[in-house]
Amino acid sequence: MASSLSLHQHTIYCLSPTPTLRFGKYPHHISILPSFRKNFLKFDSPTTVPFAVTESDSPKSLEPDPQTLLQQVSESFVLPADFFSQLPRDLRLDLNDAAFDLSNGPVKDKCGEEVGETLLNISRAWEMADTSTSTALVDKLPLLIGSLTGSQKSAFGRRLLSAGKRFQSMGQYGEGEVQKIAKVMIKTGKLLSASPVSGVEGEEFKQQTRMFKFGDLQVELTSGKAYTGAAIAVIFSFLSWELSQGIQSIPESSLQYANDNALLLAKSLRASLLVMSYSSTVLAAFATVGLILLGGQLKSENK
Repeated sequence: MASSLSLHQHTIYCLSPTPTLRFGKYPHHISILPSFRKNFLKFDSPTTVPFAVTESDSPKSLEPDPQTLLQQVSESFVLPADFFSQLPRDLRLDLNDAAFDLSNGPVKDKCGEEVGETLLNISRAWEMADTSTSTALVDKLPLLIGSLTGSQKSAFGRRLLSAGKRFQSMGQYGEGEVQKIAKVMIKTGKLLSASPVSGVEGEEFKQQTRMFKFGDLQVELTSGKAYTGAAIAVIFSFLSWELSQGIQSIPESSLQYANDNALLLAKSLRASLLVMSYSSTVLAAFATVGLILLGGQLKSENK
């Protein structure tokens, strides 16, 4: 009995980390002190780990700040002073296209007075390949974005996006400066063009303005002007056709000149006039079809 009790005590002692035993009146009764019971319950009870459930950030909170992105645009235009002037001819043409996309149309009405004026000056600097002026002007954009309304931000973003795609079409040049500009301009343009527009502002932007630019001349494209141009092209095509028929109706045998050289010159001139007349007729016909299609497209967009 004593050995059994000793073995029982030893077993309990091994199972408990720090047991405190007390023998009572009866030899087989072992009581555990409250401190051990407390520790034993803590050891066996499931552990509770505090945690907090937080809501995931909304998509809006994950979007970068427009001012930060415009600062990146500004930094991407920190270039050597002769960077634009050293571009090859084909890339200079792309740069001029980017300048046109950035400032075409009523830019001050769409993007605000200050931003519109800045965009006009930036486009002029690009057309003149003035890198230093372009850098200084682009550096102003982050400071002006805060004053724009939702519709003005959207219009500004569309211009940045379009101009950025022009830079993207330039391909790789130098150390990748052009593609860096394109990437940040497209990213910023997409963010700004998605700016929320109020109901009143939305009505103003339902009518998309298209502009035709030839040198310093800018003409707003409308369906009415397109149909007018088609009518003029029809008249020009008709006149060219009549001219070609009039020239062709003159037989070569009726041409009489003092010598053979003059006769050959008259025949070559007649052939040249016929080619020009027929070419003008065909080109005017194509222009008529194109202008009619353009007028229909503009009319459907305005509905």
